[in-house]
Amino acid sequence: MIRITALMDNMIAENKSLFAEHGLSLLIEKDTHKLLFDCGQGAHTLANAHRLGRDLSSLDAVILSHNHYDHAAGFRDYAEQIDGCRLLYTGPHFFEPKYAFDGLKYTDLSSGFDEAFLNAHNIRHVAVEGIQEIFDGICLVSSFPRRCDFETIPGRFVKLTAQGFLPDDFSDEVCLVLDLGDRLCVLVGCSHPGILNMIRSIHDRFQKPVSAVFGGTHLVEADPERIGKTVRELKEMGLQIAGFSHCSGSLAEGTAHEDKDLQSCHLGAGDCIYL
Repeated sequence: MIRITALMDNMIAENKSLFAEHGLSLLIEKDTHKLLFDCGQGAHTLANAHRLGRDLSSLDAVILSHNHYDHAAGFRDYAEQIDGCRLLYTGPHFFEPKYAFDGLKYTDLSSGFDEAFLNAHNIRHVAVEGIQEIFDGICLVSSFPRRCDFETIPGRFVKLTAQGFLPDDFSDEVCLVLDLGDRLCVLVGCSHPGILNMIRSIHDRFQKPVSAVFGGTHLVEADPERIGKTVRELKEMGLQIAGFSHCSGSLAEGTAHEDKDLQSCHLGAGDCIYL
């Protein structure tokens, strides 16, 4: 059995002793393995794990979906405060600083740590290119071809490279795939490359239906037409359970909830799913 627990989300569930903040952190327990997918903004994620009685010192690995503060900044707190896992997976180009640009000023959106920090804390860093199986039935996937022309990245997102500021293509984004035998469950951070681009790539690479998606789909700014098309195409690839949360937006969550072919939920902090 697999248990997925939301340690951090924009909302809390019925356990009002927990913190909620703009961010995401999912704890995955499968067989003897325990993984943390994203770390939220900071120490509140650790506090929630403590309140829920979840021991984060025994993690096998930490995965950061991309280098934005609401997913990755909490890793610094984890490394500094917990004598635990020293294995970190990210996508490629993770340490390129990320900003929001409004035409005049830049706002740093990055995680707040670099490779020197990892070295100082004896953390082994693995950048995933393509598909990498990290444990039996657990894979990380990066590098998503852009197939859907309507899945565009907002122009405010930029990154600082050796060539200066460039539009952020989110080539660092990585997701986690759980192989359930005849189907797949996918955990996503923000889906900046486009949720359809990502799920279509996984569906084609693994040649299996994607029956469940949990995490942020970044549909919060999408119009009803795009959201409707997204849900329809996800269903065509096998979607049965939609766990849209974090940056998905109320319209996307509501559309999934109203679809009679889907089971849907919002994984607020403290909620868990058993597969």
